[in-house]
Amino acid sequence: MLTKRNACFDRSLSTHRYAEALLAEAGIRINGERPWDIRLKAPGVIENALSRGNLGLGESYVQGDWDAESLDQFFYRLMRARLNRRVKPTQLMYHALRVRLLNRQSGKRAWQVGKAHYDLGNEFYAAMLDQRMTYTCGYWKRATTLDDAQAAKLDLVCRKLALQPGMRLLDIGCGWGSFMAYAAEHYGVECVGLTISREQADFGQRVMKRGLPVTFRLADYRRETDTFDRVVSIGMFEHVGRKNHREFMRVANRCLKDDGLFLLHTIGKNVASTPPDPWMDKYIFPNGDVPSFNRIVAAADSLFVMEDVHSFGADYDRTLMAWHANFCQHWLEFREQYGDTFYRMWRYYLLSCAGAFRARELQLWQLVLSKAGVVGGYSRVS
Repeated sequence: MLTKRNACFDRSLSTHRYAEALLAEAGIRINGERPWDIRLKAPGVIENALSRGNLGLGESYVQGDWDAESLDQFFYRLMRARLNRRVKPTQLMYHALRVRLLNRQSGKRAWQVGKAHYDLGNEFYAAMLDQRMTYTCGYWKRATTLDDAQAAKLDLVCRKLALQPGMRLLDIGCGWGSFMAYAAEHYGVECVGLTISREQADFGQRVMKRGLPVTFRLADYRRETDTFDRVVSIGMFEHVGRKNHREFMRVANRCLKDDGLFLLHTIGKNVASTPPDPWMDKYIFPNGDVPSFNRIVAAADSLFVMEDVHSFGADYDRTLMAWHANFCQHWLEFREQYGDTFYRMWRYYLLSCAGAFRARELQLWQLVLSKAGVVGGYSRVS
């Protein structure tokens, strides 16, 4: 028995030393005093992280087994050193295999993320987001506040699409309708929005300004058959899934008039072969699948001409930090409803994502596409 105990102790010590050396490459210390250092509060955290990756690390954090004063800086350093790519837990092979073989974003499963994430509560999102409730990356080029950054993003999209009064626009994944309301009010277009969240649809129809030609449809994008002058999708493509990218592009092509423009705004990743993050998949965005650029290009092949590509992923870091500040500021209003476990889970979500964008591990792309190419060329807007 003593020998077995010694062997277990030696393995644990060896694992701990390996983790120390690995984290040192990112400038992180175990039980250090700096804001980004990881501070262990229970045994098994290191072993859990090495064997189960971010799923183990995230679950340990939510349980309160470890902490870091500045979680966003911890993840920035971790990902900037690419340590997340070097640790490949064998326990997650089944998750990767399921992603590769199954269509986890089928018509039936597409509604799961609406119920699990977007239907959490309109009041909760209203407290966390900007005044328009825009749940996508802001554009901070000239902005100093979250409201200004989101208004700048909405206007940027309108200008890229060259909206004109009287046009009809389809918004695939319209959220609470912030873009449609802005486009209708400032550019005089008629908008139809698709969402798989009943809370979003009900909220949008209830609060939309009277007289604005904006319609919400509680429907999966695959069922849309109307035609429009413009098509836009802002922050929804991450839910489509690699097995449905081509079908999504076919739907956008089918719904767009021959001389129209389609703008796709999506988070992107650098490595196509990586599976969705298992912790995010389990606790935040069920069935989510962030696309790589080559998968987007392949899905659009022969259906669209790529007119413009704009990358501003660093702006998502600032957007997420603004959401986190709002979340913390209003948390006491929601603590009784959601509980302290949710608080740690939501902070982990927002701050780990902020660190990933800061490290440029995640990207944000806006693509403008046409069906046959804009005659004379497309004029870039910034």
